[in-house]
Amino acid sequence: MIKVGMDRRQFLKTAGLAAAGLALAKVPAVGECIKPKRKHFCTPDRKMRIACIGVGGRGEYAVKGVSGEEIVGLCDVDWNRSKKTFEEYRDIPKFKDFRVMLHELGDKIDGVTVSTPDHMHYPSVIMAMEMGKHVYVEKPMAHTVWEARQMAEAARKYGVVTQMGNQGHAGEGIRLVKEWIQAGVIGDVREVHAWTNRPIWPQNLQRPTEVDQVQETLDWNLWLGVAPKRPFNKCYMPFNWRGWWDFGCGALGDMACHTMDAAFWGLDLTAPISIEAVVEGGNEETAPKSSVITYQFGARNGMPPVTFKWYDGGKLPSRPKELEADRKFSECGQLLIGDKGVIMDASAYCESPRLIPESKMKDFKRPAKTFARVLGSDPFKEWITACKGGVMCGSNFDYAALLTEMVLLGNVAVRCGNKFYWDGMNRWSINIAGQPDVSRYLRHPYRKY
Repeated sequence: MIKVGMDRRQFLKTAGLAAAGLALAKVPAVGECIKPKRKHFCTPDRKMRIACIGVGGRGEYAVKGVSGEEIVGLCDVDWNRSKKTFEEYRDIPKFKDFRVMLHELGDKIDGVTVSTPDHMHYPSVIMAMEMGKHVYVEKPMAHTVWEARQMAEAARKYGVVTQMGNQGHAGEGIRLVKEWIQAGVIGDVREVHAWTNRPIWPQNLQRPTEVDQVQETLDWNLWLGVAPKRPFNKCYMPFNWRGWWDFGCGALGDMACHTMDAAFWGLDLTAPISIEAVVEGGNEETAPKSSVITYQFGARNGMPPVTFKWYDGGKLPSRPKELEADRKFSECGQLLIGDKGVIMDASAYCESPRLIPESKMKDFKRPAKTFARVLGSDPFKEWITACKGGVMCGSNFDYAALLTEMVLLGNVAVRCGNKFYWDGMNRWSINIAGQPDVSRYLRHPYRKY
C-alpha cells in the first residue's frame, strides 16, 4: 500500500516504478509556476486586439472583462444566444466557427478569450496558442487530464500569456489564506474540506431518445465540435451540458477550480497520491447526483500530508467543533483545519476567509502582507497587463494545469468507481494489483467536424 507522506524513493519502490527505469518528467513546483518564459508581448502603448470565442451566456462576462481593449472578432455557434453581444458590437466581424475567425483575422489578433462548453476549450486554445495568441479560458481549462497537460506544455512552447478564469485567484482572500498559513496562524494543516451547492442542473440521466428541432440560429455540428456525434435535444442547452460527460465535467469541474484553489495554492499542493470517490448514481452519460471525493497528498516543503475532501449534491463535511452552534454552513465554502486553529470561507471564491469561532477574529493580529495584490482583483486586467509585459498571471497554465489536473482526477475516481493511486512524477496512474484501469478517462478521441 502507498502511504501518505512517504518520500520519493519509497513511493517509486512501492509503486513498482523504480525497477522499470522510467524517465521521470519534471513537474513544475508551485513556486516555479509564476514566471513562465514569454516570447510574445503586446505593445503597451496601444490597446490589445482581442477576439472572443463564445460570447453568449457566460461569454458575455468575458467580453465585458476585456471591453476596455479593442475587440476585433466575435464568435459563437448560437447567434440567438449571442444576440445581446452582437447588437452591442454591431461593427465587429462575427463568426460561427472559431477556426474561420482565427484564420481570417490572423495577425489582427493579439489575444483570445474562450468561453465555450468544456469539451471545446482544448481545440480552440491550442489553435490560438499555435498561432502565437495569448489566451484567457474559462475554468476548468481542460476537459481531460491529458488536455490540461498538453495545454501547459503548449503555452511554454509558444511563449504566450495564459490565464484560467478561476477569478478568485486574483482576489484578496486567497492571498490572505496563503499568508496566514505561511505565518503559522493555524499551525500545520492536515485536513481540508470544500463543498458546493452544485449541481444546479439535472444529472444521473440517460441519453434521450427524442430528437428535437434545431433552431435556425444554432449550428449543432459546430456546437458538438470534437465530441461524438449525437442528435440534437434541448436538454443539453444552453446550460445543462455541464452534467453530460461528453461536454462538461459535472459539479466538480464547474466549481472546484474556484473552491479548492485557495487550499491548493496555500498548501503548495501539486499531484495527489490517491483519489477515491463515493457517489450516488451516475453513469457513462452523466455525472452522479452527489459525490464525496477524498484526495490524499503527501508531505512537501516541510508541510505534513493532507487529506482534502470535496462534497457536492447536498453533501457536507462534519461540523468542526470550532463552528458556533447557531451558525449554518454556507451553500459553498471551505475549511482548512490546522493543529492550532481553523480557517473557514463561506463562499465559492474565497472572498472572505475567517478564523473560527468568530471571536478569534476580534484580537487577531494579522501577519504582514507578503504577496502582491492584483489591481481591482480583476483577472482580465491581470491577463492584459501580463500580455503587455507586466507581472505574469497567477492562474497561468503552469499553475492552472496542476490545479485542473487535480480536480479532474476526482472525476476519474467518480467514473472508475474505485480508489486509485497516482504517479505524481510521471503524472499517470500506477499499475498495481487491484487498481482499476483509469486510462480511458484520462484522454478521449476527437471527432473530425
